[in-house]
Amino acid sequence: MSEHEAKQQATTGDPVADAIEAPEQTTPAAAAAKTRRRRWRHLAIFVLTAVVALGGVFAVYAAKNGSDGEADDASAEEQAAKDGAEAETEEEKAAIPVETMAVERTDLAAYISATANLVPENEVKVLAEREGRLARLLVQEGEPVRTGQVLAELAKGDAEIAAQKAQVRLTNAELNYDRTSKLVDEGLVSPQEHDKAVMELGVANQELAEAEWRLEKTQIRAPFTGRLTKRTAQVGQDVRVADELFTVAQFEPLVARIYLAEKDVLTLTEGRPVRIALKADESIEASGRIHQISPVVDPGTGTVKVTIRADRVPPQVRPGAFVRVDVVRERRPDAVVVPKDAVIRELQKTFVFVADGGLAAKREVTLGLEEGAVVQALSGVAEGERVIVAGQGALKDGASIKEPPIQKIQTVQVAQIDAP
Repeated sequence: MSEHEAKQQATTGDPVADAIEAPEQTTPAAAAAKTRRRRWRHLAIFVLTAVVALGGVFAVYAAKNGSDGEADDASAEEQAAKDGAEAETEEEKAAIPVETMAVERTDLAAYISATANLVPENEVKVLAEREGRLARLLVQEGEPVRTGQVLAELAKGDAEIAAQKAQVRLTNAELNYDRTSKLVDEGLVSPQEHDKAVMELGVANQELAEAEWRLEKTQIRAPFTGRLTKRTAQVGQDVRVADELFTVAQFEPLVARIYLAEKDVLTLTEGRPVRIALKADESIEASGRIHQISPVVDPGTGTVKVTIRADRVPPQVRPGAFVRVDVVRERRPDAVVVPKDAVIRELQKTFVFVADGGLAAKREVTLGLEEGAVVQALSGVAEGERVIVAGQGALKDGASIKEPPIQKIQTVQVAQIDAP
């Protein structure tokens, strides 16, 4: 048997044995094909593994969603109740806090107000009427004085001498007049000499009167009964004619001179009552009346001077005090009033916000007289309603509000002043 036949016989037996026992015989093309098959095999295994993993994840996710859905269904009613409570809380938080005051009825008065100094009606400066040296001061500031009381004295030396000389000349003229009167009746002197004696007597009388007047002016006297409010004179001072030495004033009555626009005095009359308040403390008040209204208008300012005379002035009010004078212009009894703080002005209209059941209602109002912190409401609100006085800046009509207890309007009492 040949060698080829022996090899063919050996490979035609059992296939498994042939695969194990037979040595591998490959070519380069077969090796490359085998490598490609191996790679595809590995890729298929990887894809299969990935698909299995994704399937497991999806199954776990589906199971979890199923349990969450059951929990959501169980708490749906609880969440709805919670949302409703939160909505109510938010609504309460949205309510705007405000302050309100009640609309009231009261007697209302309109005033014309002005400021002035309350000064004595009679006040004069005492001036020197002759030259000289001030020898004596007999009063001090603040002391009361009487009419004709001597306040000070100038040195009298020259004035006394001049008066004595005038008295001597008068005595001589009187003697000469008596002598010539007897002689002219007897015809011993001419009528011309007698006339000359008459003239000299008259001149002597005038010279004595002048000397006595000058002597009298060395004493400075009070012009009327009052109080010495100012003293500028000093002992030893050389004064000249018209030098200011003292100021004397009468403290009763005290007057205030105010200046009002011409339109404001058209309805005023003398005797109308007024209210006077001390600016330093407006709780201190005095009553008074219009004493005089000037008959002319100041062309420079367009105002009219009105003189107010004060009655029953409290002791705390001193002459010269700065005061406010309120003249009653008009009165309206039983008027409906609202606080000025409640009024909102928009262009030519005025509004207020009224608290109505937890909501703010915007109302247009017509205003009338004003007095102090209140103003008359002619229309738009009624007594007893509550108007918003604080917090209304951010409000709109129908806005939700939260208000504290009601406050009452503080009004000014006008019963003390009754217009005639």
